[in-house]
Amino acid sequence: MAETVLGIGAHAVPCPPHETCARSKLAGCALFWQSRVVSGLRESKKRATREALSWEALRLAVERGIENVLVEDIASAAGVSPRTFNNYFSSKYEAIVWRELDRMVRIGDILRERPPDEPFWESIEHAVLAIYGNDDETTPPDKTWTEGVRELVSSPLLTAEYLKADAAMTRALAEAIAERLGTDVDQDMYPRVVAGSVGAACSTAQEQWMNADPLVPLGPLIRQALGYLKRGGEP
Repeated sequence: MAETVLGIGAHAVPCPPHETCARSKLAGCALFWQSRVVSGLRESKKRATREALSWEALRLAVERGIENVLVEDIASAAGVSPRTFNNYFSSKYEAIVWRELDRMVRIGDILRERPPDEPFWESIEHAVLAIYGNDDETTPPDKTWTEGVRELVSSPLLTAEYLKADAAMTRALAEAIAERLGTDVDQDMYPRVVAGSVGAACSTAQEQWMNADPLVPLGPLIRQALGYLKRGGEP
């Protein structure tokens, strides 16, 4: 059997077959993990770009009014080209609504990480409040910002985009709930019913938050809305 040679030229040293096998495995393992790291970094960069574009779309829409914001404005604010924007989103409306979809995905991810013996609704509450806020948030939102958000959500095109994404939001959370309960999301309605109810509770709390006078923090409203679900709809 041929021996692998370590080194070059006159100073080459034969490598026994068993060492060749071990070295090959180590090299293969190193290359595998290197590819995983590179892939992970690439995905992290993509996510950071998506988040930046979505945030700038929201910020500019609140500050200027959605009709006064161009894709070029959003791309410039995020430090990328309009072409890059179009690689991530089809419109400024989709960029804004992505934030809500991403929230539901992250709520689902947090739910998957909760202790398996934790009561179900406690896990739901923890996951939602980890994203939307908690009772420690006692500072009301900025009035100018809130008024801008109120104006923004009245946009028919934004509402249409939100409705388009609603099914994906519900599905993302329903899949996490089904995994938590060990059931099939397509065969069992319960995960989808709960996901839809949680989404409605969050939306209602946000609506209450936007229209509150005087202004109030969002966290306690989210907790209150989820409390209704935990009690089976009892006030």
